[in-house]
Amino acid sequence: MSAPIYGLDKELADKAASKYDPKREIEAKEWIEAVVGEKFPSSNFQDSLKDGVLLVKLANKTVSGFNGKATTSKMPFKQATVAIQFQMENIGTFLQALDKLGVPKMEQFQTVDLFEGKNMGQVVDSIFSLSRHAVKHGFDGPLLGPKLADKHEVQFTQEQMNQGKNIIGLQMGFARDPNIPSVAFGVRREIGAQDPGKKAH
Repeated sequence: MSAPIYGLDKELADKAASKYDPKREIEAKEWIEAVVGEKFPSSNFQDSLKDGVLLVKLANKTVSGFNGKATTSKMPFKQATVAIQFQMENIGTFLQALDKLGVPKMEQFQTVDLFEGKNMGQVVDSIFSLSRHAVKHGFDGPLLGPKLADKHEVQFTQEQMNQGKNIIGLQMGFARDPNIPSVAFGVRREIGAQDPGKKAH
């Protein structure tokens, strides 16, 4: 059982929980199982990924040239701190694979997000991002979520650039004919004055 949280930590946890989408979790779980070829050891998403072993296997399958080693420990309870260290190292190995693939830092989770369950929504988002970037870099397995858009650069000739200088954009000023009667430039507007259509008593 985890310790209760208060203050800012509680606000952040509540905010993360409100953004969490169980449907995306199921999609991520099914995608990982399909790519790795193994079922999750538990029905709980966090518990299944917390030791980092499945994540390292996933990275090895999706990131070209990456060969991470997942460290496991079947040590007795007294040496649980060593097991925790191994689990955190495995998660760190997975995050290194995301770096190698070019997944932006803002799309990656932090170790505590998974290990302590602080932001499981970010963990799921990172797995979606891994899929997009892996497919972009040649992974031929299934895609999770939308495909990553390719950068499209437009090249203009010098002549086109010069023609653009002669066009007055709408943002340069008033776009309508100032001779239209409804437009009164420079006329003062009375705010709070008596309505001329209203009869005085």
